[in-house]
Amino acid sequence: MNSRELVLAIDQGTTSTRAIVFDAQLNIVSVAQREFPQYYPHDGWVEHDPEDLWATSVAVVKEAIAEAEQQGGRVVAIGVTNQRETTLVWDRTTTKPVFNAIVWQDRRAAKFCESLRAEGLEPTVQSKTGLLLDAYFSASKVTWILDNVPGARARAEKGELAFGTVDSFLISRLSGGRAHVTDATNASRTNLYNIHTGQWDPELLKMFTVPESMLPEVLDCSAMFGETDPALFGRAIPILGVAGDQQSAAIGQGCFEKGSVKSTYGTGCFALMNTGGEVAVSKNRLLSTVAYQLEGKRTYALEGSIFIAGAAVQWLRDGLGIIKDAAESQALAESLPGNDGVYMVPAFTGMGAPHWDPDARAAIMGMSRGTGPAEFARAALESVCYQTHDLLSAMAADAGMPARLRVDGGMVRNDWLMAFLADMLNMPIDRPKIVETTALGAAYLAGSKAGVYGNFSEIAKEWQCERTFKPTMLPEQRRQLIAGWNDAVSRVLTS
Repeated sequence: MNSRELVLAIDQGTTSTRAIVFDAQLNIVSVAQREFPQYYPHDGWVEHDPEDLWATSVAVVKEAIAEAEQQGGRVVAIGVTNQRETTLVWDRTTTKPVFNAIVWQDRRAAKFCESLRAEGLEPTVQSKTGLLLDAYFSASKVTWILDNVPGARARAEKGELAFGTVDSFLISRLSGGRAHVTDATNASRTNLYNIHTGQWDPELLKMFTVPESMLPEVLDCSAMFGETDPALFGRAIPILGVAGDQQSAAIGQGCFEKGSVKSTYGTGCFALMNTGGEVAVSKNRLLSTVAYQLEGKRTYALEGSIFIAGAAVQWLRDGLGIIKDAAESQALAESLPGNDGVYMVPAFTGMGAPHWDPDARAAIMGMSRGTGPAEFARAALESVCYQTHDLLSAMAADAGMPARLRVDGGMVRNDWLMAFLADMLNMPIDRPKIVETTALGAAYLAGSKAGVYGNFSEIAKEWQCERTFKPTMLPEQRRQLIAGWNDAVSRVLTS
């Protein structure tokens, strides 16, 4: 282990791209971040300009490397973690996209998924992929692009086009077009990958009419994915680790033991429970997915996905203008003795697990003439905790209730939110010393391959808790609050 060797993680998220450089002791050496716009061309549609994803990635990597290497040391490996399910199709030769990136939140393919469900195909999809048949996942987004972009399907049939999630697109660009690869965690979020065989599934490709020639090669999470074009950063740097953001966060949280659970609070909220080497089949509409794959061996997880968490606070800031920044939401929530019966169900793009209702729409209920910004802020924050309670209740029914929960993501800096979460779940909430666990997981994957870090058992020992939040709420108060939430949810569900 060379103390001057550094590892860079690209964390390409839904609203911003970050690059974080870690040293051999897992200290953060430098951070660079750029936000980029989201586009909403129609109700339920969400897009990114692929060139924004690319430009922000290059900019933050250059900035983070320059700052880190000025302090001494040298970046020897890159890890990539990314918003999952977001779908791109591009020209294999030029790497130019044929359409905007269709974001994971996008619902445009919901009717197509309904038509497949009506044909009785969801059990096939679920048995092979561990996922539901839903527009959230990548396959139906690819189908939409091929069927709606003029000439795209003909070009795809000729082998001219490539499909990939954001990791694949970035690596294709970073490598100068030489690599078309992904890892098992991202592949497992497409509705095209058989999580039992570890292969793209011919029956699913036929179902979604996706040509096999478009697909990337699936590798371990820690592997040689390619090298950066020397023209980008002054030299070729190997890309040695890749994982979807939620799996990467679980790795960064040291969730390597069966039964360990983490929940990440970013744009959405995602809870993952490690289920070991066996695929746990949910009876409560949770997802079975690949937690990570190392040396050809897959470890699985149960996952619950909430589409809107931090995005609700972002809406208060950008949509309503009632807060200037996310930190204000904590002070507003703390200013109230209770929620005054006000509930926000943030179904801006439908409801995720365990409801899976794509047609549900957001609502704020229980308002009076005295309802103002503080009630809105508190209702937005509370909604995150209620939704997490829904997820963990479903997990408990499938695989047993965890003893405690490890949390990460930008929202967990909010102490009021973490205390309320502990109350709603009635369990201890552990906030790690390094809350940027998504980037940390990608750095682990790349750094272990590069020899900068040890194996996963050594990495797990490095995990440190910054603060534990313990429940203090009386059971009757908790029951009443959750009953109010359940009533609010019942009013927005359409199915």
